[in-house]
Amino acid sequence: MSEFSYEKTVSLVRNMLVEAGSTFREDKKEAYRKAIANETNEKAKWVLETILENANAAEKNHSPLCDDTGIPHMVLEVGPDAAVSGRMLDAIKEGIAQGLQKLPGRPMAIMGDDSQRIDQSGGLNPESAGVEPAPILIRRCRDNVVRLHILMFGGGPAIRGKTYRVFHKHSTDVVLNEIVKWAIEGVSQLGCSPCTLAVGIGRSHFEATSMMLQAQVDGKFDVQSEMEQEITRRVNEADIGPLGLHGKTSVIATFMKVGPQRASGVRIICVRPACCFEPRIATVDL
Repeated sequence: MSEFSYEKTVSLVRNMLVEAGSTFREDKKEAYRKAIANETNEKAKWVLETILENANAAEKNHSPLCDDTGIPHMVLEVGPDAAVSGRMLDAIKEGIAQGLQKLPGRPMAIMGDDSQRIDQSGGLNPESAGVEPAPILIRRCRDNVVRLHILMFGGGPAIRGKTYRVFHKHSTDVVLNEIVKWAIEGVSQLGCSPCTLAVGIGRSHFEATSMMLQAQVDGKFDVQSEMEQEITRRVNEADIGPLGLHGKTSVIATFMKVGPQRASGVRIICVRPACCFEPRIATVDL
């Protein structure tokens, strides 16, 4: 593990935020290519082709994938003998701010006190760097490194997402049925589909949401569990399609992470219908 450098960390984080906001991972590109080849609805095929063309242009120009450039969310992985200091957290925050300026991020931070931020009476901060990142989620990793995952979360999926309890009735099918129901509702209302469904199941609202976030970090478009495949298939059968134009491709993939569970009649579930440009993610070892 290399020695910590404030300036180097700022630079790495800045560049990774731009990559997260402007780049499709290769497995996502391949998933889109397969969806295009499989799609028989000409309007839906055109949407898929346009999204992929947009992604290639954004990557080439290091420009935002979408006008809603997103709120930075982070997962920080810490190895067995690695250390995270307050100085490193400061460098990460500064790198995020510089990355938002470089991307550039859309100015969308609301100024003022608690009440003014709620009702938006405090006015809009004109600076891209005024967008504060979400709190960092920290977890262990096996490698002896400090590894940062940056995800850019848009507003639409947050509006159409849902975190709530499900009475499982000692049946996985009951839980999957509810997830599919929520997903169909969310995808049909989102507009900017096809989606990647991010699902977290935990013992509390916080844990379910954190599992949803980690599902996007760990998820692979070319590696899907049986439950993930079933959710994707059933939502696609709803015939919503890209931009709601019908077709076979309402969902590209499902990323689901199941955390520890308690002896209880309920499961807390978080479903985020991540839009056609999400997950917008990049990873760097600090």
